[in-house]
Amino acid sequence: METVAFISTENGDDLIVSFAVIDPADPSEIESLTLLRTPKYEHLLEDWERGVSVSFERYVEDNEELLEELCLDRKSAVVRLTTSLRIYELDLRKVDEKEVTAMRKVLVQMNDDRRIRLVGV
Repeated sequence: METVAFISTENGDDLIVSFAVIDPADPSEIESLTLLRTPKYEHLLEDWERGVSVSFERYVEDNEELLEELCLDRKSAVVRLTTSLRIYELDLRKVDEKEVTAMRKVLVQMNDDRRIRLVGV
């Protein structure tokens, strides 16, 4: 399980949720795990390309990873992301509740067409 230091969000033309994941090899460093959707330009993409893209600095070679499911367990403060390529488990216990609330709002916006399964959001 990956520990998250903080979450940043954006809800303009791009809808972004970015998790600052603490690097297990060097706890003073972070790596970004980012969820991105750009609804304004998505109509230009093929249907199979549409959705929430996932990028993680550890896996820079994977540029076509799409989010399929996000489960938020508020009680244990864990997020489980299931993508087209892998599963991520994120520990949110160090994250401020305001950041979690902002994340939940952006995730709902990202899922206006129900392409992803949101659980606990």
